[in-house]
Amino acid sequence: MRTRFRPDHRLTTRMVVTMFLLGLVYVAFIAALVVLLDSVIMVVVIAGLFLGAQYWFSDRIALYAMQARIVTPEEAPELHGIVDRLCATADMPKPRVAVADTDLPNAFATGRSTRRAVLCVTTGLQRRLDTEELEGVLAHELSHVAHRDVVVMTIASFFGVLAGLVARFSFYSTMFGGGGRRGRDGDNTFLLILLVMAVSAAVYAISFLLIRALSRYRELAADRAGAMLTGRPSALASALTKVSGEIQRMPTRDLRAAEAFNAFFFAPALGSRISLSSLLSTHPTLEQRLDQLATLSTQL
Repeated sequence: MRTRFRPDHRLTTRMVVTMFLLGLVYVAFIAALVVLLDSVIMVVVIAGLFLGAQYWFSDRIALYAMQARIVTPEEAPELHGIVDRLCATADMPKPRVAVADTDLPNAFATGRSTRRAVLCVTTGLQRRLDTEELEGVLAHELSHVAHRDVVVMTIASFFGVLAGLVARFSFYSTMFGGGGRRGRDGDNTFLLILLVMAVSAAVYAISFLLIRALSRYRELAADRAGAMLTGRPSALASALTKVSGEIQRMPTRDLRAAEAFNAFFFAPALGSRISLSSLLSTHPTLEQRLDQLATLSTQL
């Protein structure tokens, strides 16, 4: 699909490199499993079913989990008006528009294709941002749709899901399958399962780090593309500052409930406390994002 979002060759390169590295890890992983196990068909089939469900029903799953609903132009005229203007400017199909009734100020885009895309905004975000700031956030999310970020991240996450399933399968085999065995055969089986668990854990860790690195870069790319589309980087910077500040003041309980959507959110549901989870976040730091937008403002 051709749109007026500028082609981001750096983002494309990072996506290709990440997928290539994940592919190498996956090939090595499968080769190790073939050597270590008699059959991995069941694990691969289960992982494939998970991937298929995530790919085909990602929009429905996300809307259901966020308790969001599709809204018509009559129900949300201002929101639809902004999306209409941005899609006309970007020369791209208009996604469906949804609203989640939650105080958490955020937005996300999902869907397996530009035709099946859904742009979801929370009521908390709408209450806190003015029109220009909301336009900057929606332009950011439309960039994700135009660059097919959701599809790429879904496919990339398949390798991590597969490794995680194998690790769990091996763990349960150790707990329930080999506990009663005695002798050399039992010891060999136990060691084999432990080795499979170690390989699976290593694959999962590598996949996790690669996907998180790609995720942080795609957020910077979406900030850049959204700011260029609206021509107002300062409005997006203002929205980022407001949203991040409001999120840090929210109860930890509410943030934990939304953590599963951090990879898709405009801003991650993280508190102000610096931790390992924030260092390995799906998003770059607020300072990085604001610095990039300040540079864009100077250039424009």
